Formats: sequence, C-alpha cells, structure tokens
Amino acid sequence: MTLGSVDHGTSEPAQLQDLVLDSADLEQFLNRLAVFAAGSFSSTIRDVFCSVTLLRPKSRSVIASSSEEAKKLDEVQLAFDDGPCLRAAREGQIYVVRDFTAEDRFGEYAAAISSHGIRSALGVPIALEGYAAAGLNLYATAPDVFDPDIIGVAQSLGKEASKLLRVAVHIAHLTATNYHLTEALDSRTTIDVAAGIIMAQNRCSHDDAMTVLKAASNGRNMKLREVAATVVESIGQQIPETHFQP
Repeated sequence: MTLGSVDHGTSEPAQLQDLVLDSADLEQFLNRLAVFAAGSFSSTIRDVFCSVTLLRPKSRSVIASSSEEAKKLDEVQLAFDDGPCLRAAREGQIYVVRDFTAEDRFGEYAAAISSHGIRSALGVPIALEGYAAAGLNLYATAPDVFDPDIIGVAQSLGKEASKLLRVAVHIAHLTATNYHLTEALDSRTTIDVAAGIIMAQNRCSHDDAMTVLKAASNGRNMKLREVAATVVESIGQQIPETHFQP
C-alpha cells in the first residue's frame, strides 16, 4: 500500500503542504489532515475512521476527524482520558490494538469503544516540539486490520505531518499572541483616553484619574476597560481605535 489514493498526480508531501496553505486555521488543517489520512487508507481498509488529537497545556484539546463517527470515537477516548491515540501522543510511541474484545491495556475504555462496533485501532504519534503533543488515530470495524505494512505507511504519514503541524501550531500560537497583544493595546488606549477626560474635568493628575477609574472598577465590579469605555461614551465620543498594529 502507498499513500496516494487521495490524489495520484501529486506527491504526499505536496498534498500535505497544500493542506496548510489552504486552511484558515489550525483546527481546519487538522480536520483536513484527518480526511486525507482516511482517504489514504480507504483502498486497503474498509470502514476506516481517522482522527487527530492535539493536546496543549492550559488549552482545550483539539479533536479533528474524517467524519462525525470518527469524532464520536475520539470523544470516547477523551471521556476516559485513555486510549491508543492519547497514549501515542503523550508517550511518543505507536499503539496497536489487534482486537478490543481481547484488550487489557486500557481498562473500561476497551469495552466502551467495542460497543461502538470498533474492533481494532492504531495510534501513531505526531512529533511536535515545545508545548504541544499530537496523535493520529485509525479505527477499524474488523480485528487484526493493522499489519506491519499499514503501520509503516501510518508512521510515514505521521512523520510528514509532524513537520507541517509544527508550523501550523507555531502560526496559531503567534496569531493568538498577536490577538491578545492587540486587545491589550486597545484596552490601554481606551483607559488613557478616559483618564485624560477625568483629568480635564477635575483638573487632576494622571495618577489621580487612574485612582478614580480603579475605584469605579472595583465599586461596580467591572473591568477597568469597561469603566473607561463608559467615561468616553459619557461625553458622546466613540471608543478610540488603536492605530498601532503589532
């Protein structure tokens, strides 16, 4: 078996690169990666479901899937906080389940996933650097599906995907950082304008104006930016925009 059932005219690395370029955000890329992986195995494995799980500290886990059924199967893993994909992501090693009805490594999870008609599974780590971990999960409705050839192909896909996922995660991190910085700058601008209004109205210093704003924030149980916005709006002005963009 070779990867290529999705697009025989384009190499696998090129197809994966296109997934990154054509995706609007990290979650969309992961969903497209799951669909790509499922399509890559569709000619060999009947009734294959694929999902990708991304684990990040202090952030919700991202579940991407090739179908709604695949998403439900991965949600079972998250509910038990165990399973071949989660272990592959956390431990950085492959997990092969030949038959869940005879599996004893995953406790009650094995019986739960079997009740969904799944008999075998393959968890492949997607290596990432830094603060995230990911795993590729393949499910099959028949036992003993994942032979050495299929495992080898899945490993190759995982290695290729890791290069691009590291880029996608890094871009997502920079985007989030940029968003929070812009939010902070917007808040600072509104607060400074409100302080200026209070200074002009009360002929006080900047420190005194900030004391007034903070007292109002505490007294009304509102964020400082919200209090500042009400001050600006009270004189019929619009909330100022921050013209500097990071």
